[in-house]
Amino acid sequence: MQGPAPAQPLLPELAAILSPAASLETWSLAQIREVTRLLIEKGTFHFPTLPTGLFAAATSAADDFHLTGYQNVWVRDNVHVAHGHFLWGETETAVRDVRALLEFFATQQHRLADIIEGRVDPDEIQKRPHIRFNGLALAENPELWSHAQNDALAYFLWLTAKLATTGQLPLTIEQAALLNEFPHYFQAIDYTTDEDSGHWEEERKIEASSIGVVVAALKLWAVILDEHPEFRTAGRGATSELCAALAHRGEMALEKILPNECIQANVRKQRAVDSALLFLIWPLQVTTQPMARSIVKNVIEQLAGPYGVKRYLGDSYWCADYRTLVSAEKRSTDYSGSQETRDKLLKRGYEAQWCLFDPIISIIAGEWYRSHGQPEDLALQKFHLERALSQLTQPDSRFGPYKCPESYFCEAGQYIPNDITPLLWTQANLRLALHAMEQSLAS
Repeated sequence: MQGPAPAQPLLPELAAILSPAASLETWSLAQIREVTRLLIEKGTFHFPTLPTGLFAAATSAADDFHLTGYQNVWVRDNVHVAHGHFLWGETETAVRDVRALLEFFATQQHRLADIIEGRVDPDEIQKRPHIRFNGLALAENPELWSHAQNDALAYFLWLTAKLATTGQLPLTIEQAALLNEFPHYFQAIDYTTDEDSGHWEEERKIEASSIGVVVAALKLWAVILDEHPEFRTAGRGATSELCAALAHRGEMALEKILPNECIQANVRKQRAVDSALLFLIWPLQVTTQPMARSIVKNVIEQLAGPYGVKRYLGDSYWCADYRTLVSAEKRSTDYSGSQETRDKLLKRGYEAQWCLFDPIISIIAGEWYRSHGQPEDLALQKFHLERALSQLTQPDSRFGPYKCPESYFCEAGQYIPNDITPLLWTQANLRLALHAMEQSLAS
């Protein structure tokens, strides 16, 4: 079930650390720790923060980077990056990030209430809570965006609840009142049938990858409500029973959709395999292990390429010669209404190959190995970690070596990193994959 062999060699200093093992099967704990130390030294795991404690989505030396919009804050990216910091022990960084998100969402409470109370139609997308914003001012951006992203809102609720359950993030009554709005919001829009733009911010559809994030968030918020009875009457109020009932509806919807991403009748919306489904396995843990293995198998067999993993078949974002075909101002824009124009640029088989997913597959395989001790799972974990390490930029890259790209795309017949290099979400996933490998080798 392994993906293709990596197209790029390991960088020389990485190879010098790992090659003495003679084979992938004999890596040692000391070697993986040395790899992590080297990548920290090389700046691979540098996570610049804004004064507010939030993370911009990316930093880049590209001349036209300011036109990409990636200097903004995405809720989803911040949650994944902050969660990584929490897991590898930099808890205060994670807490500071979530506190800033709490402050921003306090400015969005009226948007939640307007939809809950029926004053606003959820189809008025710009009136939904905003999921991309100015991280310096903690303020909305004026441009139109695909704010119908239930997964992003749920990720925020999920990580906030996760940190609160550990005692790392004490919540006030005012914050609990804000967070109590989310179950009512997901109920008001009926998140199991709501068409949202999801992880990839594209045409709206009913997506398993969004439904699953909401299920995970509702379950964790239910735990908080049980642990803190005083929160049940904060603001509009909420109960663990309400959260559990809503989560059950989501689980029933997932049973009908998975392992697919979307099964709607509209052929433009149907999607059998999408790499975003990996996040339902880890870190969200809302699938059974048989379903998880089916999802991973589908992603590896249908989406893995020599440079990375495609988001889905037919993905036209950063398709071949994207920089030539699409102006910098339009490369990262709102395609939630229709992306047919962009899709016409795609040459099938030349979808961008992303660097987010090999680390996640490696982490998932490590979870399986530590649960059941099967050597084939450890082999899968090591193989996809090696693929992830091979995706670091090479010395001849315009970005310099040891950077984590968003993806590789084909330009003039050669695969190179796209302009979103380095992407902080990729950095976090790679560091977590190394952390997970340490855990497996130490077990």
